[in-house]
Amino acid sequence: MEPNSFAIAHRGACLQFPEHSRESAMAAARLGAGTIECDVTFTKDKELVCRHGQDDLHYTTNVLLTPLAAKCTQPFKPYDPATKTAASALCRTSDFTLAEFKTLKAKMEGKNANALTVEDYVKGTPRFRTELYAGASSGTLMTLDDSIELNEALGVMHTPEAKEAVVPLPFDGFTRNDFVQKIVDTYKKHNVDPSRVFLQSFIKDDILYVIKNEPAFGKNAVYLDSMNTIADSPTAANFTQFKKEGINIWAPPLFALLAVKNGKLVASEQGKAARAAGLDIISWSLDRSGVMADKDHDLWYYQTVNDIIKDESIIFQAIHIFVQDLGLKGLFADWSAETAYYANCFGYGYNPVKTRNEC
Repeated sequence: MEPNSFAIAHRGACLQFPEHSRESAMAAARLGAGTIECDVTFTKDKELVCRHGQDDLHYTTNVLLTPLAAKCTQPFKPYDPATKTAASALCRTSDFTLAEFKTLKAKMEGKNANALTVEDYVKGTPRFRTELYAGASSGTLMTLDDSIELNEALGVMHTPEAKEAVVPLPFDGFTRNDFVQKIVDTYKKHNVDPSRVFLQSFIKDDILYVIKNEPAFGKNAVYLDSMNTIADSPTAANFTQFKKEGINIWAPPLFALLAVKNGKLVASEQGKAARAAGLDIISWSLDRSGVMADKDHDLWYYQTVNDIIKDESIIFQAIHIFVQDLGLKGLFADWSAETAYYANCFGYGYNPVKTRNEC
């Protein structure tokens, strides 16, 4: 598939490949992703690595099956049938040095809350995903340096997210601003053009810090919106304020941009207001809701329009509205083939690989 700027790979190609692994990123590029994400957190020795959360290693890697499990914040606890207490564990990137982190393997995201053994606990892959590409030759974990080098080799753009820390900050003298600055400095070290980097954060102060201190990177900084319902959406006045503060890109979940009118899918008023205020929009994330024809699919991402969902066609209907009515700058997906296919078919977006090579 020809790469397209509109197609943003959410944690790589994590619908079928272990998230934030080298193999997942390479698959995303083959699917047509023009931008590939690295969610950035830090290790015990304050090195930057790609993980969706600082505290997700117990259900996204094989750490519990290795001797390093002894260093986890909370070792594995089996399901208790008497109290019906779920099986649990807690392993953080900050529990391990970078050298230790690199010995681990990524696995498909998931855990079995009813597990009596650690072996069963790590077998929690949702049924709409697969373990076909999670074998011994897959699951190579990546540092931010690794991600940058791979993306540059592939010719795609970068979207690092500064993940919120779960350990108290400062961490051994490492402040929040130090963390954000280190992300930017890593791209500088690799001589990446700031126009090819879309640094994201749910923390507004992170975005404002980058705008003030690294304006070349601040132009493309992405303010992720953590709303849980449409009632939490920013107002038109909020959007105007974002622009005054130098924020150019607002990134809400899918449901914030969709509504139903006369039984049909339409663009939301919130999305229209954001565009009217001069903001670009990126949204997240396709392919995380399961099988849309199933009544038990994850309702959260499409909560404003669930009543009209009948089958998988809702995905392309939504993409069509995002592009034709709201002019989205990009769209996160766990399987970027659908977004790249749509954008290439309609002549939307551009090929960042070709564009870079022509510069």
